[in-house]
Amino acid sequence: MNNSTVGVTLSSAFVKDVIDLYEGKESFQKELKKMADGLDMSSAMKFVPMEIYNSMCNWIESQIGQANTRRLGRRIGATAYSGMLANGLITSDATPKQMMEGLVKVASMMIKDPDGRGWQILESGSKHIVMRRTQTFNSTLQFGLLDELIRKTKVVSPKVEYLNSVAEGDEYDDYKISWF
Repeated sequence: MNNSTVGVTLSSAFVKDVIDLYEGKESFQKELKKMADGLDMSSAMKFVPMEIYNSMCNWIESQIGQANTRRLGRRIGATAYSGMLANGLITSDATPKQMMEGLVKVASMMIKDPDGRGWQILESGSKHIVMRRTQTFNSTLQFGLLDELIRKTKVVSPKVEYLNSVAEGDEYDDYKISWF
């Protein structure tokens, strides 16, 4: 996987989500605000360096833990869902496949990457879908993001698991999302 963040930016809304998640937890928020110091987050349409966002997410995982990283993923998923609805990429009754197609599209809108990386749908069935992460997003965070989005489709007992993992030596993180 290409892990370069050179020239890659994303919507400042996601950096704001990271900071806002720790409202009332001054020691965490202070560190995150320090990382974001100097970024223009006055509008969701302001784009900021992906490298800073990734550093913030990785700091949360290493200093606060994986459970908090997944929790942040759910928050990012809620922001992405709102963006997909607002931009007409999905409807509130989207199927799992439509939801993941919306994720592919919203990622390409909210992330500016000269290499066009983001998400790919590898496989889709009646009770599962396989998503590939081709962008430098924190891999743990994606469990929360995918879980949040699939739950918006009202499926029963959703589950997100790795099929392939960069941490285990695979080229990409491939996530299988299944449900009843």
